[in-house]
Amino acid sequence: MTAISQPHILVVDDELSMRELLEFLLSREGYRVSLAENGRRAIAMLDKQTYDLLLCDIKLGDMTGLNVLKAAKTKDPDTTVIMISAFATTETAVEAMNMGAYDYVPKPFDNEELKQTIAKALDLKTIEHEKEIIEDELKKNLHFDLIVGNSPAMLHIYKMIRQVAPTRTNVLITGESGTGKELIARAIHQESGRRDNQFVVINCGGIPETLMESELFGHKKGSFTGATHDKKGLFEVADKGTIFLDEIGELSLPIQVKLLRAIQERTFKPVGGSEDLSVDIRIIAATNKQVEKEVIEGNFREDLFYRLNVIEIKMPPLRDRKGDLRTLAQHFLDKYSREMGKKISKISSYAIDMLNKYDFPGNIRELENLLERSVALSTTNILLPDSLALSIHKRRWIEGIRDRRFDLDEVSQGVSLDSILEEIERAYLLKALEVTNGNKNKAAELLGISFRSMRYRLDKLGTNSD
Repeated sequence: MTAISQPHILVVDDELSMRELLEFLLSREGYRVSLAENGRRAIAMLDKQTYDLLLCDIKLGDMTGLNVLKAAKTKDPDTTVIMISAFATTETAVEAMNMGAYDYVPKPFDNEELKQTIAKALDLKTIEHEKEIIEDELKKNLHFDLIVGNSPAMLHIYKMIRQVAPTRTNVLITGESGTGKELIARAIHQESGRRDNQFVVINCGGIPETLMESELFGHKKGSFTGATHDKKGLFEVADKGTIFLDEIGELSLPIQVKLLRAIQERTFKPVGGSEDLSVDIRIIAATNKQVEKEVIEGNFREDLFYRLNVIEIKMPPLRDRKGDLRTLAQHFLDKYSREMGKKISKISSYAIDMLNKYDFPGNIRELENLLERSVALSTTNILLPDSLALSIHKRRWIEGIRDRRFDLDEVSQGVSLDSILEEIERAYLLKALEVTNGNKNKAAELLGISFRSMRYRLDKLGTNSD
């Protein structure tokens, strides 16, 4: 981790002795230190240049340190601010934190603790800065029209793509169906020196075993019934490029033997041919199976597994990267709105909440299918729960509320009563609408409320589809 080069700290305090002490302490730690004796001077200095950290007393002679804090954050929201004071109340300290201060240190302070607080604040600033750089580089270098998501799990995968793409090392991409394994393979190809050549996809589970050898390696005219002409295999087509072997775990053992030879020697014979053909290809394979288990059970050759699994990239299921769900949903909404010529701009927050409560066993592919269907059926410019085709999600969520056992002992740990009551209210409203097939008048009667109250409650909870 690269630290900020000699961080520059601005110390603001109206006491000369305190300014001198802080300048001495911080200079010895290797920091550049500038001093301001009052708020006006500090704000003037902030207008002229940027500081890595502001150490500011709350009580100044001409103004409160909160004014300096506000000025610093207005000029540069990334400025790290630590407030110090012997006179601040708890309310003032909380206000400073709410305005963006990193921390509050009361006087008199322990010198070592203050130095540790400053060091931690600057370390955090460095981490956040480097994360932004990495994310910016990834967004420039990777094809985000295809790959969507900035969760920690995906950032790790993007980093691996950048590391392995320039090499010719074989890569095995593992993960559940629908997690986007082919997109990762394409990104590796696009970021490699082979990007101008072919990216050839072979679905190993979609080609009959009797045709697999011919598909991979080609055949000569007359080599079998129906071979009326010479045909290039996909290995030859992919020469100088990348070949992606999807669902590699579906290959039969005899084909695995032939594939192993082709990978080891980079040569192969077409079916019915007598001469070896040489190719220069990058091998990327993918599977949703536990290949180690398949090896143990004798369904997959161990030597082939190790040839393919030089570098493994594990794709996380959607349930483990819920932080990307809103971005993914919006991505698919925009995609299918454009394709279908509709002007649907957003998804309601309540619909997103419901999606977050669903595990998506089909992963991103299932989410995309859901959004495509919802856009096709929607008659409004915003996707609400009713238009999001969420019947299965809605039903599971309502059943979850019905089966929930409220534990009053939770109160001792602290609860949000408003959230609990809102959750119950929403479940009853949705259940009433479900029972009445969406008839709000009848639903209101079942709940013993007026139609106007029904509309108000639906609007308040973001569930009104009118």
